[in-house]
Amino acid sequence: MHASLCDFLSDIAQNAIESGASLVEVAIIENDQAVAFSVKDNGKGMSEEVRQKVTDPFYTDGIKHKKRTVGLGIPFLIQAVEAVEGEFTLDSQEGKGTLVTFKFPLHHIDCPPVGNIPLTILSMLSFSGAYEMVVSRQLQLPKASDGYTVVRSEMEAILGDFSSSGTLQLLRTYLQSQEAALDDLRTGSVWRPG
Repeated sequence: MHASLCDFLSDIAQNAIESGASLVEVAIIENDQAVAFSVKDNGKGMSEEVRQKVTDPFYTDGIKHKKRTVGLGIPFLIQAVEAVEGEFTLDSQEGKGTLVTFKFPLHHIDCPPVGNIPLTILSMLSFSGAYEMVVSRQLQLPKASDGYTVVRSEMEAILGDFSSSGTLQLLRTYLQSQEAALDDLRTGSVWRPG
């Protein structure tokens, strides 16, 4: 079950990696009204027929989970988006890749919590496989904007192999510090030299 918006993001990113993508681009853009997510990959993509079927909870390709007869990720996401009058798009071309975007209004009473963004980015970067991932995180407020970008290969080159718990702890600390800077911006407690 998806308890937060980050759970949906993690699920879509994992699908992108499992589609054979060598590049996965993730964007998390938040303003004072909404948070928008996108996951773009250069994986195997989907035919128009399969693209229409993945919105059906009773469809699965039988490959990812051999004993499962339902595929609930995308249908649950669509249901959550519709419940808050958000936005969802799924564009895919067979042999070229897929782009999934979804947007949630933060002030809707039924909007799920955003979740732990630093830990979600950490988990996405540490999924097993040979792929590049670029995560762009932006906070765009009326009076100020800021953000950060994390590139999987660059982090691995600086910190070491992601199979090491020490490396993952360093990456977690880095991501939490980046998110804390955005929290400071949100609350207006950013120190600026005079």
